[in-house]
Order: sequence, then structure tokens, then C-alpha cells
Amino acid sequence: MDPDKIDIFWFEVERLTEAGELRRLSGAFARFVASLGPASGPLLLASLVLSELEGRGHSCLLLADLAQDAAGLLGLPAEEWTELAAAIKPLPKNAKGWMAQLSGCEQVWTAGEFDYGQPLVLDGDADNGRLYLRRYWRDETTVASSVRARAAAHQAVDVPTVRAWLDTLFATQRAAEKPDWQKLACAIALRGRMAIITGGPGTGKTYTVARLLALLFATAPDAARQRIALAAPTGKAAARLKQSIDKALGELADKVGDRLPLRELTARMGAARTLHSLLGARPDSRAFAHHRGNPLDVDVLIVDEASMVHLEMMASLLDALPPDATLILLGDKDQLASVEAGAVLGDLCADAQAGNYNEDTVAFVREASGEAIPPDYVHAGGALAQQTVMLRHSRRFGGPIGQLALAVNAGDVEAATAVLRARGALGVEVAHALRWIEHAQQQHAIGLALEGYRPYLQLLKEGPTQGADGAAHEDWVRAVLQRFEAFRILCAVREGEWGVEGLNTAIEQRLDGVGLIRRSSDWYTGRPVMVTRNDYATNVFNGDIGLTLPDPARPGSLRVWFLEGDKVRSVLATRLRHVETAYAMTVHKSQGSEFAHTVLALPKEGGAVLARELVYTGITRASREFTLLTPVPAVLGETIGKRTHRASGLRGMIER
Repeated sequence: MDPDKIDIFWFEVERLTEAGELRRLSGAFARFVASLGPASGPLLLASLVLSELEGRGHSCLLLADLAQDAAGLLGLPAEEWTELAAAIKPLPKNAKGWMAQLSGCEQVWTAGEFDYGQPLVLDGDADNGRLYLRRYWRDETTVASSVRARAAAHQAVDVPTVRAWLDTLFATQRAAEKPDWQKLACAIALRGRMAIITGGPGTGKTYTVARLLALLFATAPDAARQRIALAAPTGKAAARLKQSIDKALGELADKVGDRLPLRELTARMGAARTLHSLLGARPDSRAFAHHRGNPLDVDVLIVDEASMVHLEMMASLLDALPPDATLILLGDKDQLASVEAGAVLGDLCADAQAGNYNEDTVAFVREASGEAIPPDYVHAGGALAQQTVMLRHSRRFGGPIGQLALAVNAGDVEAATAVLRARGALGVEVAHALRWIEHAQQQHAIGLALEGYRPYLQLLKEGPTQGADGAAHEDWVRAVLQRFEAFRILCAVREGEWGVEGLNTAIEQRLDGVGLIRRSSDWYTGRPVMVTRNDYATNVFNGDIGLTLPDPARPGSLRVWFLEGDKVRSVLATRLRHVETAYAMTVHKSQGSEFAHTVLALPKEGGAVLARELVYTGITRASREFTLLTPVPAVLGETIGKRTHRASGLRGMIER
């Protein structure tokens, strides 16, 4: 490559980095690639774009997209892209050309060639070429091979016994729902080494899994020896999973009576754990204690909120799972994908809406559950489709909040706007109230915060009962936390007036100004905090939210209390080094949570992070009341009309 041109290229990369158009890491990675050997202009550009996309959650670079719109992938204005591209022309004009250009580079490994640990991997064919950072290629390969093997590994099922138990466990289900997708899901999950159960809020994912657990115990050769583990990406999601399943299993125990000692068997499962805890995360390392050489000691693993599980974590999980164990993934495929790279659940559930069940699956489901899969869902799908069930009927979201969520998920801006305006007044269907403040000012958010947080701050001001012992004090703490968890403001972005940072500062100042809190330093009584980094010494994890309260054993000291299901635990505030104030939080961090009243604040301008999945996820955090704040109403339409697409080769690898 012409030295003058390469100098111009690096100059443009540095200029765009300083202007905030590119990550500094992206330019550094391109320079690293250049240091490994002769580097053509196309290789440098591909390396730059690949690193930039990794920071936005993509697991690879689709070469067809690079050929069609490199400027769009980088998010650069036309004039900025023209100057950058001018330094490295000519560029390949199609995916085939890019494949040929990159396959000859020393820094790129292509399957079948000598592998000496090149940082880049080229996969796919001439029309569907993909460029990877090696570790993401390795992770996708691990996930794909494991999923493919597990989906195809059917096990023997005692059909008459399963049918009898399913009829008992679902005896009170409403007959009008045909087919009964929950009952059907249990039958399908029982016959394989992997099953995916997806569905929106209120479709009964945990209700279904509770019955699946009972079915697993009932049909196991020795139920007392059945090793079942529950897990989720965050501590809060894990606690909610365990609480929901325990409640459902308690109700089932009365139904099955002496036929199955369900309460005793359930007690042996233990608490639900975070995936980090389950795998044995090691401080300051990406490695886990459990892996292929030291697998998990489980027969069945149930993972909730699977949409939050990023590619690297899913690869680690599947690597640590024994080949003869069964994996059950639960999640809403339409929610936001994980913060880190990958959209694993979305990739795995790509065809869930269509069903794509083959005749063998239809026949098995009819015999094992008595349910008939409608013809519209019968097609010649692959092995994974046969082990995937989408729950389609919401029992909780039938009101305006549910209507809004459906409209947003469908990308129907007109319908979503109509629902918001029809339900725009307070007091409409109090159980599912809906508000839209179209031309919102920051004062609206502050006012809602005063209203929403006053109950917990009032209880905090009253304090525990005089002379309360340990148990009574914990009851008070639990009540304060539960009141706090009833309300939350969610943001689409971190920075700016309508971001987490701007709203937290404004809300904190107002609460202090009206005397609801007394903020004399960073730490003060009543301060809600979010943990921003895993800390194994204190057993708190990224995304955990707690409240700062007086330490009953040390006058003048503060502890941060966390609510996990019905239990509370605390850590000295001075031991928490990586936290931020959390009156407002991002939608991403709210996944796995539910609030009686949820406020979603959109910024004044759209951006790369704004898409319908974000709005849908925000809406579905609300159980009773939802308020939407839009400083610029047009941003809502732009956001609903845009769908998040993360580049990935996972689905193609599975179907090879």
C-alpha cells in the first residue's frame, strides 16, 4: 500500500476518533493488525469496521454489508466517509471480492488453511462471507455445535405416563386456548437435551417450567437423585425465577397430593444462582471453574431471561454442561439483546413465530400431550425448531399496556400512537393505566420521581419500630425495599438531559431540596445504588440494585441492602467501590425486573441505540402503570420504525 495513502488513512482515523465518531479501541486494533504483516487498505478498513461493530454488539462483520454500505456500518456522514475511503481505494465492490481480498492476508485465518493463531477469521462462502475476531468465531462455533447436537439428541419417553401427568398438571387450564402451548412445551422439552420456551410478558413461561419440573420429577427413575439447577444472568432475575417457581410448585403440590412429594423435592433444588456464580467465576479473569474438563454437576439446567445472555457466556455455559444434561432456555425473543456481543436467543428463536414443526413432532405432541399443532405451524423445519416453543397467549397483558407492547413489537407506529392517545388520561383502567406526555420537560420526570419515590422515603423517615430486634428490623428493611422497587424511571441513553446521568442528578437535587433526603456527601441514607462491576469479595454483581440505610449495629455507619425475592442482605457501603446512583437506570439494566409503575424517558434525538426492542422492553417492565415521556414526539415513531439487527453467523452455523 502506498505509504502516503496509509498516512492519510491513519490521519483520518485519528481525526474521526478525536471527533467521537470512532472508538479509540477500533483504531488501535487496526494498527495492531497492520503490525502483524503486510496490510492492504481493504484489510485495514475491515479491521476498523469489525472492531467498531463489536463495540455495538455484533459478533461478526457481514462482507455483503461492508460492500454495500461501509459508511452506514460505521455510522459516518457521507462527507466523512468519502475522505476516509479515498485513502484506501480501490475497495472490493461485492462480498465475493471482499472474500478474495481478505483470504490472502497473513492476519486472517480461513478454515482449511494453516492456523497459527491469526486474530481474524474468515468464514462462510463467497456470497455469505463473514469476518470475525477469533474469540467470537470460537464462541459461535462452540454454541452452534452444542446446540445442533443437543437439538438432535432425542431421548426415550414413556408416552402414556407423560400424557397422564400432563393431563393432571394442566387440568385447570382453559380449554378455549387451542392448542395449549404451555402443555405442548412441556412434552417437547421432555424428549430432548435442549428446549427453548419463548414468549412475551404474561404468557406463562415460569408457570410452564414449574409444571415441567413436576413432570421431570414424576417421570425420573429416581426423583430424589434428580439434580436440577436454576440460573439467570442477574441476581434479581435469579431471585424472581426461584420465587415464581416456588409459588407455582407450592400450588401444584396440593394438586398432586401424595402421588409426588413435590415440596420435599423442590426444597432440594436450592436457590437460583447467577450464571457467574453457577459457573464459578474467577476474579479478574474471563475463565470459569466449570468447563468441559470440570463440568457442572446437573441433570437439568433452567436458565431464565436468556435474551440477556451474551455470546461468550452462552459458549461458556454450553461448554460446562455435561452432554447428557438437559438445557431449558426461557426468555422473550423480542426484548433487547445482551449488552455485550451477540443476540443468541434471537438467533435461536429466529423462526419461532412460524413454528416449522415436522410431522414427527406433530405426532409426538399429539400422543404425549393430546394437543394438535395447527397446520399453519407445520413445515419442514430443522432440529432446533422441533425443540422450540413460542407461548402466544398473554394472561397479564390484555389491557392498554399489552396493546401498546404488541403494536410496538409489530413496528406499527400508527397503532402504538393510537393506543397512547386513547389512554392518555389518568385514571383510565387503573389496573393498567397508561400515560403519554408528548412534549415532556425534565420537570415532568422530576415530578414523577417525587410521586413515585415518596412512599419508600416516607417509610424510611419513619424508621423501624423502636427497639425492633433483628427480624423486625429486616421486616422494615424489606418493606422499604419493596416500596422502592414499585417505581422506576428508565432511560434509553446514559448521557444528556434525558439520560441516566442527567436525570439522576436532577432528581437527587430535587429530593434534597424538598427534604425527602439529606445529601451531605456521596453516601447518604436513602440513596439507591446500582453495582457497576462484579465484586466477588462482597458477592454483588453488575446490575444489582440496593438501598443505603443506617447500620443498626454501628451508629453513624451505612449499609447497602439488597432485596432477593423475599430475602434481604446487606454490605457495608464503604466496601462498595463500583456503584452509581440509581433513581433512573437504563432500559438495558432493567431487564429481569418488574415495577408496578414504569416511566420510560426517550431523548430529544434518535440514535443507534434507539429501536423498537428498547421501547418494547421498557413497556413490558410495567405491571400496572406505564408513563412515556417524549420531549420530541417524532422520536417515538422513528424508534418504533427501526429494528435492531446484530450481525451473526450463528444460525447459519447451526443449520450447516
